[in-house]
Amino acid sequence: MELAQVRLLVSDFPACYRFYGEVLGLTPQSGFASGPYEKFSPPGGSAGIALQDRAMMAEVLGELADVPDGHRSLVVLRVDDLDRYCQEIAGRGADLVHGPAPLTDRMRVAHLKDPEGNLVELQEWLLMQG
Repeated sequence: MELAQVRLLVSDFPACYRFYGEVLGLTPQSGFASGPYEKFSPPGGSAGIALQDRAMMAEVLGELADVPDGHRSLVVLRVDDLDRYCQEIAGRGADLVHGPAPLTDRMRVAHLKDPEGNLVELQEWLLMQG
């Protein structure tokens, strides 16, 4: 078994596409900015984040047609230099809601939300720095 991706169901596909591609700097697989599906990959590692148009999935599972309420997911991305990355993405329109700040003695984090309200956590692992 292999984890292929984590898929987020979104209503405003173009806004989310821009956020994950242009703001966070992940690489889109196909370049279909209008949807209904796109997978994004970071520069390193094998995990991916995919966007799926909520209306398309609601045709398969009707319960998904309801407007979601509250936080539904937490996407976690590890970065080598949290301060530098947060400065870069803020310059591209990201609005940090927390941090960068220590979470534990082994990790620093920052949090932001995508256009659909999904929470994104950026982590800097201090133990990997030596």
